[in-house]
Amino acid sequence: MKRRQYLAWWAALAAGAGRAAPTPPLPGTVPAGEATMRFLGWSVYQARLWVSPGFRPEQYASLPLALELLYLRDFSAEAIAKRSLSEMRRIEPISDEQGARWQAQLQALLPDVKNGDRLLGMHQPDTGARFVHNDRPLGGLEDARFSRLFFGIWLSASTSEPSLRQALLAPVTGSR
Repeated sequence: MKRRQYLAWWAALAAGAGRAAPTPPLPGTVPAGEATMRFLGWSVYQARLWVSPGFRPEQYASLPLALELLYLRDFSAEAIAKRSLSEMRRIEPISDEQGARWQAQLQALLPDVKNGDRLLGMHQPDTGARFVHNDRPLGGLEDARFSRLFFGIWLSASTSEPSLRQALLAPVTGSR
């Protein structure tokens, strides 16, 4: 999907337009919440969460889910990987050796992103995470702990962005 089409799709969703719902990124998932990540007043990305029926925020890692990020700024794969590891360490301790391994794997897997690019991450419990960039499969990390901590960046109660978490989870928890 081209950048303008995708931006129009996001705008239509935000406006509640009567367009058909987009195809779920994982079978059986449904859209939950969406929000814009801001840092020091700058919009960084728009996030959209897809969850499985029966999803409960306190057990976010127990069912398949997907998170779409529409980037509103350019970032290198290195910057994304470093920030991801920093945020994952907020959730639970990670050894320096494990952190270095995950950072290197993530940096090798993800591309540099430009304004308008879309990254989709898909969590499969007890298996790992798979990633897609602008509808192009990138591969994954077959590590259940990595996947739990990675998606915990947005969904864990220990997130550094509780208001973003709340907006993503609001339709599931009924707290909108």
